[in-house]
Amino acid sequence: MNSLKVNFSFVRKTILITLFVGIIFSSGYIFGLNGFKLETGGFPKIKISREIPNNHEDVDFALFWRVWDTLDSSYYDKSKINVSKMVYGAISGMVASLGDPYTAFLPPEENKVVEEDLSGSFEGVGIQIGFKGKNLAVIAPLPGSPAEKAGIKAGDFIVGIKDEVKKIDTGTSGITLSDAVKIIRGKANTKVTLLLLRDVSNEPITVTVERAKLDVPSVAVSFVENGTIVHIKLLKFGADTDTEWNKAVQEVINHKPTVIGIILDLRNNPGGYLQGSVDIAGEFLDKGSVVVIEDRGVLKNDFKTDRIGSFTNKNVIILVNAGSASASEILAGALSETKGYKLIGETTFGKGTIQEPLQLEKGSSLHITTAKWLTPKGVWVNEKGITPDLVIEDNPDTIIDEQLQEAIKQVTRS
Repeated sequence: MNSLKVNFSFVRKTILITLFVGIIFSSGYIFGLNGFKLETGGFPKIKISREIPNNHEDVDFALFWRVWDTLDSSYYDKSKINVSKMVYGAISGMVASLGDPYTAFLPPEENKVVEEDLSGSFEGVGIQIGFKGKNLAVIAPLPGSPAEKAGIKAGDFIVGIKDEVKKIDTGTSGITLSDAVKIIRGKANTKVTLLLLRDVSNEPITVTVERAKLDVPSVAVSFVENGTIVHIKLLKFGADTDTEWNKAVQEVINHKPTVIGIILDLRNNPGGYLQGSVDIAGEFLDKGSVVVIEDRGVLKNDFKTDRIGSFTNKNVIILVNAGSASASEILAGALSETKGYKLIGETTFGKGTIQEPLQLEKGSSLHITTAKWLTPKGVWVNEKGITPDLVIEDNPDTIIDEQLQEAIKQVTRS
């Protein structure tokens, strides 16, 4: 790993001034038909016509086709002329012009990765990654994952990646999220080495992680203080979250002795499906409560709870940190503003936009930013995050979970 040529002085300076973050599970490229008509009878076979859509007849695509034809006729190595890749590359270029890492066209291979992440079953090291400014960073390690066991932490900057089997040894300056995922992810029992920058004043850390088969649950339940307080860890808002949540609620209801308080742990929850946050908020809020406001500019839409939940009269404390993003911020914001539940931990991630996925032909998909979301009181948390009522940093040098211990104290005092 020492062979990596990484300009740490540049990285440190950039880290100090950058705030914008893009999460891998929501990032990518916009899919458009501007300038040519794409007919997909099956990838990789692509049929292209130069017919311009009626609503874009005033756009001159002569330059696009001149470049296309010149590459096709003049490039010296014809084996590298791949129509599928050229189309995907053109789409990727359109996306780059938007400057939005959350709007994405995902080819079949990349879309499969996203679907696996949301299902909770895949092979890899178990980290969510994204960008802070232009720097690749760890959003959160998954609980119990090889990455967490190897000591990788939320907020670590990934400045180098090495995989001897794949014959890759590279810095991450200029790398795309999809390329980073392809390198870091791999088959179980293989290894990848990451060069991390944890503190801008310290030297980089080299960590080698062995990949594993990961089955990540959405919900984990435990009981503390002689069973009187339930600790519910909500790890993501994925495809199976609703089913797992309902089982957890039933476990709490059936538990003896009666639970006096609930600690809802949203730490290192990178988000997922918006509707999942609305559904779970309904467990704590009165029926008809606003959970989140969808702001599409001219049009605003309130998402409200539509049921009578089981925990509306419970004493609740919520744990958050820098790895709490998107849907988990929606849930934390709604419970805090509407019911006054106390937030404990660290300032959240700050992702305030909504993406809608559209499944396309042959396994590809389009994820497009359609709106920003606001808390019930109209606050946009984008790039700012939510600051807890009680800010407590978890000390990495101790085995004690200081944030959880404080939450237990708060519940018992109430």
